[in-house]
Amino acid sequence: MKYDIIIIGSGPGGYVAAIRAAQLGRKVAIVEKAELGGVCLNWGCIPTKAMLKSAQVYNYLKTAANYGIEVGEPPKADMERIVARSRSVAEQMSKGVSFLLSKNKVDVLCGTGLLEGEGKVKVLSVEKQNEENSVQETIYEADHIILATGARPRELPNIPVDGKHVVNSRQALCLDHVPESLIVVGSGAIGSEFAYLYASLGSKVTIVEYLPNLMPLEDEEVSKQMERTFRKMRIGVVTGASVQSVKVEKERCKVEIDSKKGLEMLEAEMVLSAVGIKTNIEGLGLEKLGVTIARDKIVTDEFGRTNIAGIYAIGDLVASPALAHVASAEGIRCVEKICGLDPQLVDHTNIPSCIYTSPEVASVGLTEKQALEQGYEIKVGKFPYTASGKATAAGDRDGFVKLIFDCATDRLLGAHLVGLNVTEMIAELALAKTLGATSESIIETIHPHPTMSEAVLEAAEMSDNKCIHI
Repeated sequence: MKYDIIIIGSGPGGYVAAIRAAQLGRKVAIVEKAELGGVCLNWGCIPTKAMLKSAQVYNYLKTAANYGIEVGEPPKADMERIVARSRSVAEQMSKGVSFLLSKNKVDVLCGTGLLEGEGKVKVLSVEKQNEENSVQETIYEADHIILATGARPRELPNIPVDGKHVVNSRQALCLDHVPESLIVVGSGAIGSEFAYLYASLGSKVTIVEYLPNLMPLEDEEVSKQMERTFRKMRIGVVTGASVQSVKVEKERCKVEIDSKKGLEMLEAEMVLSAVGIKTNIEGLGLEKLGVTIARDKIVTDEFGRTNIAGIYAIGDLVASPALAHVASAEGIRCVEKICGLDPQLVDHTNIPSCIYTSPEVASVGLTEKQALEQGYEIKVGKFPYTASGKATAAGDRDGFVKLIFDCATDRLLGAHLVGLNVTEMIAELALAKTLGATSESIIETIHPHPTMSEAVLEAAEMSDNKCIHI
């Protein structure tokens, strides 16, 4: 069984690469041991957003009187139905990926894929025979093999995950009840989203973050704004703190932390470990072929090529931002290079990131601190949502748009947004940065009124002391 390209892993890097390769006329197979669509679609991005939507609706119902709406009895959050809706959304999207692969004539090989040798992939599949399971081995050949096996939640020895008292992000998607209290370890996108979700549904939530700022990858002003917002929600935020141990005693979690106050003991019904991800590189046969690995990542060039001819890696397996849209972009460019095209490199300095709390957080490019550290002389424009007509009408005035420009060229260096709908607005600024937009070109672009996006225009005007509405 010979293919032009075999891809191991069907996440947003793998399935997108497979479809693009098929569009380019190649005979393609994709190997998947679990659900089509990978972690992002089934146990990450999509089901999380479905649950966050439930939380948003719940919050709207609780505050309906502010909008002149009487809803009668106080609303109740039904965790079983929230989870069921989330799983239904994920299942629907997975079926969509299956349809797209079938439509593009990509063969789906169900099982665990590993490198068997030069140009060979072994697929281990489980078959049931006479009420017993047996493992079947099949060898497939390919001119090119792309590894796209993604990552899983990282586990630390001092935070032992048991799936009941101490859970990871995947398990947090399927809880059978809203915990009375929850300690979230880590305040990146995953930790912050779950903290907001469960606090909205009634949990007493405390976030413990090792680094000095909440959402540590974001601009410091964004971090401070979100810390204020979380505290208004009565979410406890402890930064600059390390978890020493987690112990379960009498169905309660005792979490010892070392913070600015010294050693402290926190207690909660449940602990969520959101301390990052671990790449799925074990058992792939990388050592057998001599594929170079550094710091738990596969070493590749800018088009995903490893040091072994015909072997490629994309997405969370390589040293680039662990984001679904990055994996998709890398997958497309990888197969286009394989197929003899001349694709543009992925610009890793221009990757938008989003956090789907409420208010939302979105950013692209350099933070203010990074721009100064790199020697830029900058001008900054910041426009608050409190001055936005659309935000005021929506009853969601928390947030701002902050734009950073290079004084020498007037070009956009970075954009950092907090507020309603900013995850939909960030693409404009990513495109602006791609095209080398200046503050003047943004100012000259008429933005529709009333919209949240007007804040982008106003922030650009602020950087040039031309802002009208503040």
